[in-house]
Amino acid sequence: MTVAAALQEACALLARVPDGKLDAQWLLSHVLGVKRLALTLMGDQALNAAQEAAFAGYVSRRAQREPLQYILGCTYFMGHRLLVRPGVLIPRDDTETLAQMAIRRVKPGDKVLDLCCGSGNLAIAIKLACPKAQVWASDVSREAVSLTRENAQQLGAEITVALGNLFEPLRGHRFDIIVSNPPYIPAGDLPGLQAEVGFEPALALSGGEDGLSFYRAILGEAPCFLASGGFLLLEMGDGQAEALGPLLPPGFTPWNMARDLSGLLRAAETQRKDYDAGKV
Repeated sequence: MTVAAALQEACALLARVPDGKLDAQWLLSHVLGVKRLALTLMGDQALNAAQEAAFAGYVSRRAQREPLQYILGCTYFMGHRLLVRPGVLIPRDDTETLAQMAIRRVKPGDKVLDLCCGSGNLAIAIKLACPKAQVWASDVSREAVSLTRENAQQLGAEITVALGNLFEPLRGHRFDIIVSNPPYIPAGDLPGLQAEVGFEPALALSGGEDGLSFYRAILGEAPCFLASGGFLLLEMGDGQAEALGPLLPPGFTPWNMARDLSGLLRAAETQRKDYDAGKV
């Protein structure tokens, strides 16, 4: 079978999959070890038996709506190639809004914490952009912690990774920057999301009945872990901006919001006012 024929067959099988044609190209370029655009010049090239079998397997998985990133085993975030695997949330482009907001706040020597780190995309992006910062990452998932360490090692990002629920493994530490993309989807909304989301861990998606459970927990403990004058930055879902206001603890500035590439309010930051932390 030629490259052209393989793509034609795959596109037919993925006709009902969003961006099926593009995904077929990504899958075949992965099998052949070439750049996707190179396929346009390879139409008459024949696939060997192993390549045909591998491609057919990938297409079958994608036809069942398994996320492309899980099939390829990687994705890109802030220009960095990250390993991904089932059991850990796939980084989204929208989260780059939060990463950019955090990077602008980090100063040399700052101690930075990424809560609910997932694959480590935020912590690693911050460390690579701000190499003089001390960056920590934590997650309750062993799979996430393991993957964060792998990604940090392969990208040369020296970060400290801790296993535990939110601030639990970080007792005794104070941070200049705390950043988090916590689970924020209302539990009742999960079944109605696109099929691909069903392959991702509910632990990394569900924010409780109203989607705000993790915001309450993080904001409730933030005064014990954020240094005076430090910044807390959070990603939020569509329509959640208004709900964050009443959750702010005393001694924090009003939320400053940033929009993602779709124009939706996606990231929010607040600063702890400069006063005696011992009075909290």
